[in-house]
Amino acid sequence: MSLVVVSNRIAKIRKDEPLSGGLASALLPVVQSSGAIWVGSSGRLRDASQKDSFAEIEAFGTGAIATVDLPAASYRGFYEGFANSVLWPALHSRPDLIRATQDDYRCYREVNAFMARGLLRFGREDSTYWVHDYHFLALGAELRRLHVTRPLGFFLHTPWPTRCTMLSVPHHRELVEAMLAYDLIGFQTEDDRANFADYVANELQRDVMNHLVTSKRDVSLVASGHGVSRLGVFPIGIDVDAFAARAAKAVTRHEFTRLRTSLHGVKLAIGVDRVDYSKGLENRIRAFDRMLATQPSLRGEVSLLQIAVPSRKQIAAYGQLNHDLATLVGEVNGRHGEVDWVPVRYVNRGYGQSMLAGFYRVAQVGLVTPLHDGMNLVAKEYVAAQNPADHGVLVLSEFAGAAKELDAAVLVNPHDIDGMAQAIARAMFMPAAERRARWIAMIDKLRANSVQRWFADFVATLAETHPATESIALPAPEPTNALTYRPERSAARLS
Repeated sequence: MSLVVVSNRIAKIRKDEPLSGGLASALLPVVQSSGAIWVGSSGRLRDASQKDSFAEIEAFGTGAIATVDLPAASYRGFYEGFANSVLWPALHSRPDLIRATQDDYRCYREVNAFMARGLLRFGREDSTYWVHDYHFLALGAELRRLHVTRPLGFFLHTPWPTRCTMLSVPHHRELVEAMLAYDLIGFQTEDDRANFADYVANELQRDVMNHLVTSKRDVSLVASGHGVSRLGVFPIGIDVDAFAARAAKAVTRHEFTRLRTSLHGVKLAIGVDRVDYSKGLENRIRAFDRMLATQPSLRGEVSLLQIAVPSRKQIAAYGQLNHDLATLVGEVNGRHGEVDWVPVRYVNRGYGQSMLAGFYRVAQVGLVTPLHDGMNLVAKEYVAAQNPADHGVLVLSEFAGAAKELDAAVLVNPHDIDGMAQAIARAMFMPAAERRARWIAMIDKLRANSVQRWFADFVATLAETHPATESIALPAPEPTNALTYRPERSAARLS
């Protein structure tokens, strides 16, 4: 089998790359060892006069990384427009932030069709395609329109929202119909799969049936004009031992000696996030502020290091959030700070994985408090980075997918500012025996659900899924028009 992995962006092949998101950090090591070809955007744009050609193909371990220059005329509407001003807010249950135009949807479909044409050059008799994330919901349908009959898998790294929220997305029916071109659709949690199945059953009026594939994994079956799609749950993991080794090595470096020295014995909490409204950064900083206000004895005893990586600044909601966060941090530090102590150390830049691993190990508390998140690998990395002789405490939002596995963390409601303030203080001064018991419970789960297992489970289930489609009896599907999409007709069909 030749595996072709597809995503919008790919990780740069560097010794210690800047923070680039959970998808990139998860896929890079398994692509390196699996022999897969990873295809994604180069970050460069092409004009209409250029041929559809891949800018670069580079060997990487036993696999390869291929990059493509996406069309300049469509990219902004695709990425800043429909992907991140419509789908991202909807998938994170913020329909109030949706900003939609007809042209953005046209661009989204055009880029999906462009990528499908580019992928044909990797087509072989034994090719299997694994598409990642919300940028390419319609890519499977475009591949089928080009007569690709090989197995198509899709994995969503974000949450899938409730049916009522999804109804706020323009062209939601057409998009979900297009998704049913995939043989296997994977989700982070059972809640995400249930939400998708509820939409399919109630909005598309399609039966959803349970099934057990030969890998002993439960999937749900949906029949459509494309065939039969399986819906499965595949929580993404990390390489625990590799990350732990990285953390142990990192803290011997000069940078971490400087960090420890600068703390002067003050306990440290750490948060590492992209600047995004889904991450709950404002509520986290307000909770830290509330803790200092209600427990004055902690002033000068604890600090928060918040690494906030800039993201999507061209989108108005993100630009405003950057401004609001900087203002809020200034207010908190002005209210509580002293000449020799800063309550919140706010750093607006990214760091490489090795540096982050060392930061996690230095901090007594890890704060991962998104309002809504598909998984959040920072939570798993923080646990993996801990010193086995002196464990830190993870404070984790119950609305992160990671909370389904890491239930031994201190779970919080990120909308409850007082509750979070109390949880942070409790975590800071938790007895060693309790810290150890919680860490052991979490590290055992992380090792049992590594990124290597996630990768292998999905690929194995996809391989079992595709040839079995003709042997499963399902109600006759209604016809779908998802394969008849034509960009030149899009304006007439948008409503």
